[in-house]
Amino acid sequence: MRRLRAEWEKQRAVLMAFPHKGTDWSKDIEGALSPFIRIAQAIAYSQAVYIICDNKESISERFCSTNNLSFIEIPTNDTWIRDYGYISIEEDGETKLLDFTFDGWGGKFEAGLDNAVNTTLHKKGYLGITPLEKIEYVLEGGSIESDGAGTILTTTHCLCNSNRNGGRTKDEVEAILAKTLGATRVLWLDYGHLEGDDTDGHIDTLVRFVDEKTITFVQCLDSRDAHYQPLQQMHLQLKRLRTKEGKPYKLIPLPMCEAIYDEKGYRLPATYANFLITNKALLYPTYGVKTDTQAKTILQSLFPDRELIPIRCNKLIEEGGSLHCSTMQVAY
Repeated sequence: MRRLRAEWEKQRAVLMAFPHKGTDWSKDIEGALSPFIRIAQAIAYSQAVYIICDNKESISERFCSTNNLSFIEIPTNDTWIRDYGYISIEEDGETKLLDFTFDGWGGKFEAGLDNAVNTTLHKKGYLGITPLEKIEYVLEGGSIESDGAGTILTTTHCLCNSNRNGGRTKDEVEAILAKTLGATRVLWLDYGHLEGDDTDGHIDTLVRFVDEKTITFVQCLDSRDAHYQPLQQMHLQLKRLRTKEGKPYKLIPLPMCEAIYDEKGYRLPATYANFLITNKALLYPTYGVKTDTQAKTILQSLFPDRELIPIRCNKLIEEGGSLHCSTMQVAY
C-alpha cells in the first residue's frame, strides 16, 4: 500500500536549488540569493537542508553558519525545486522517493537539467539506501496537496491541461494518482488563479491542508480585483467538499495579498498560501504590505505549536514563485 505523506509529518531534510548566472535570476544574483539564504538558514536551525548549487565554495561562504547545510554541485535550469524534487511516499511502512517527469510547466521553459536533478542527487548518495522510482508522467510537487490519509487536493486547470501528458480526464488522472501516490480520493478545484503565475494554477498558491479536517485558502473580498470572481467560485467549491467522514471541512481564509507589480506594471503572484511546514517551524512569505500582519495572525492560530518565521519574498515573486515553490521536503 502506498500513501503520499503530508507536509507536517516528520522530515529528513529540505531540498533547495540556488540561483546562478545561468538562471533567470542572472540580472540580480546578489538580490536573488538573499531570500534563498534566509530560507535555508531558517530551516537549518532544526533540520538538514540540501542546497543544490553551481559552486559550493562560493555559496557556502555566504552563510554565517553551515550547520545542517550540505552544498551539492548539480547543474540546474531554475530554482523551483518544489516542482521537480522528490515526492516522498510511504510504501509498506517505508519511505520511497518518486521522480516524476518535469517539463517546465507544460513546456513553457527549458527544464532538461532540472528533470535530471533527482537521479543525479540519488547517485551521489545523499539519500542513502532510500529507494528511488522513476515515473514517466508529468507531475509537479506544487500541483498536489495531501492530507497524509489518502486524500489529494488539486486543480483541473493544471492536472488536466493539454500541455501536461497530452491532456487527461479527471478519471484518468485519478487512476494515475491512485497507482503512483496511493490516492484513495482526489478533490478537484475548477476555479482559482493568480496573475503572473506560470504554473496553470498550482494548488500550493491557493489552497493548503492544515490537517485532515482543516483547509486554509486565499480569499479575495475586493470586487474590483481581477481575482475576485474566480476565488469566490473556488470558495463555493471548497464549501461543497467533504472529509472522508462526509463532513464539511473547516475552512480558514487567508487574505489576498495587496497587489504588487513589477517595474513594467505586471502584477506579481503574491500569496500567503505558499508557506512551508518544517519539523519545528512554519516559514511564511511576507511582502512588505499591510496584509502581512493579518496573514501572520491567521497562520499562528493554525500552527500554534510551531515557531512562525517570516521570509520576505518580493524577489521570489518577480520570477513567478514564492517560498514553498523554492523548497521540497524529503520524509523519513
